[in-house]
Amino acid sequence: MTKLGIYGIGVLGSVTDQQRLTLQATLRGMLDDFGLVIGTDVVVYDGASVNGRERRAAFAAAYFGGVPHTDLPAVRDLISTNSPIIPILDPPQDFTTNIPEILHASNGLRCRPDDPELEELACALLECVGLLRRQRRVFISYRRIESRAAAMQLHDLTAARGFDVFLDTHDIRPGDPFQDVLWHRLCDSDVVVMLDTPAYFDSRWTRQEIGRARAKDIQVLRVVWPGHTPSRLTDMAETIHLDADALSGPSGPIRDEVADKIVLAVEHLRSRSIASRYLSITGRLRADVEKIGAKIEGIGAHRAICVRLPDDQRIWAYPVVGIPTAEVFYDIADKARRAEQLGAPVIVYDHIGIRESWNAHLKWLDENIATVKAIKVSEAGWTLAAWES
Repeated sequence: MTKLGIYGIGVLGSVTDQQRLTLQATLRGMLDDFGLVIGTDVVVYDGASVNGRERRAAFAAAYFGGVPHTDLPAVRDLISTNSPIIPILDPPQDFTTNIPEILHASNGLRCRPDDPELEELACALLECVGLLRRQRRVFISYRRIESRAAAMQLHDLTAARGFDVFLDTHDIRPGDPFQDVLWHRLCDSDVVVMLDTPAYFDSRWTRQEIGRARAKDIQVLRVVWPGHTPSRLTDMAETIHLDADALSGPSGPIRDEVADKIVLAVEHLRSRSIASRYLSITGRLRADVEKIGAKIEGIGAHRAICVRLPDDQRIWAYPVVGIPTAEVFYDIADKARRAEQLGAPVIVYDHIGIRESWNAHLKWLDENIATVKAIKVSEAGWTLAAWES
């Protein structure tokens, strides 16, 4: 299977050797979840080598601020090809002074003291190249009678870090079908934060939330209440144990430094969760492709999978984690066009848990957009066996 240099990442500007090594180590750990290897699948460039990059690869760069400004020819070349560049600043640096004027229109990222591994930057780069989706979604699972204050606190903190956070008291409108909306939002979440209190599993709803999260390969961050012995049902979850002095009251809020640790753990777990869901979809697709006598010929940028059907038709399958939207349809069509792919682009998604009204919307999109099609992964073999371009 061909996978050589399908992603590129530039590390430019006044970056120190330690920052470069730290960022590469963090990227290596995240990419390993996707089965990708730095040096072959993902090539990391500096200011001197970036102009020789594979131009068809999905690419993004980080520019570390400093004075004097460095790597400006490389920056101008990247801007001319519309490649995303993320300006990076240390906490005391001034944006207008330390970032070149040609990058002032780009939103920057300030390194955080509580993120020494540069995980936020690594995630942003993987979002730009399409390995992590742009939507950053978290689902908070909790018992209102035990942890309401902590849940509301984490809702606000994760939202401040750029996440779209689902909390049932905030995000289900009056008159909406409660459980349908809840399962729909769970399906579109990257991480579930489970506030594991003594009576958590006494509710069938919270039991179902965790069970269905695991069924969808969504990673769970378990936050265990002080003095509580957690259930073995969630032993595989990433876990943070709260000490006796971590709470300001029985239901929270959580002490600030501990709450910040939880939010950073969400950031860390997100890439693993998306990779797990992506691999689940691709594994099921591969099995169905082989059943009908088709074969997978290679992998392209933006996680595209080249499939050769038995009648020699070629399609490019794009596994989509979460809930497809009209924006996703457009994005896939645009990526296929820019990659100059020979063959139809096809979105592959898991429809289980998605609201019926949204499934009807997806069917309408599929019937009315000619440039890209969509199939349910559970019906991939059945659909591809009768495929007509």
